[in-house]
Amino acid sequence: MVTDTLISEDEALSLLKIAKKGFSYGGSDGGASILDLHSGALSKGTDFINLYKFADHRNILTDGDYKVYRDVKDKILQTMAMEFGSFPNKLYLTHPTFFSKLNSKPAKTEHDEYWHKHVDKETYESFHYTSLVYLTDYGKDFWGGEFVFVDKKYNMTIQPKLGRLSIFTSGSENPHYVEKVTSGERYALTVSFTCNKSLAITDIGPNPKIVRHSK
Repeated sequence: MVTDTLISEDEALSLLKIAKKGFSYGGSDGGASILDLHSGALSKGTDFINLYKFADHRNILTDGDYKVYRDVKDKILQTMAMEFGSFPNKLYLTHPTFFSKLNSKPAKTEHDEYWHKHVDKETYESFHYTSLVYLTDYGKDFWGGEFVFVDKKYNMTIQPKLGRLSIFTSGSENPHYVEKVTSGERYALTVSFTCNKSLAITDIGPNPKIVRHSK
């Protein structure tokens, strides 16, 4: 499912502002930077740092920032449950959920090589459903970076657009890749869900942590 109507422009711009604030404390030397607000993992150079240990989170993100993030997540969850015939209380936020920033820098590590075809569930075992919120516009803020679903008959390409939401099941039925960004910067937010309650994580906040639920 792809929709341009669920996430408002104000919400998308607020998410972009959050991402840029976080990335201002780091950034990959290669072409792909990741910011996970649950664990605090932030690309820096050729490695990762913990944003919450590197800097006081109160000087980075406000309560309003966390609220926007949670509100968007809840809207995606409700829509995903409706689209795939599930109940919202049977889908759980799972790790990792993260902002990404892609540019045309040459890859320095394997983490920078985002353009390879892959299946989300093979990369992240907890994933059952994946969603992507695009935070910048193809052809305006960056070139390249289109999202491609691979199919035996024909591929389907999604052009990123501010506030555009894509949701899909995370298994082998949906192999995909992202084309290399050739110029500019491509921002997006990945929010993932699981059907396995034991792999759920808490809602985001100043001191988020993974919570293991009993089955």
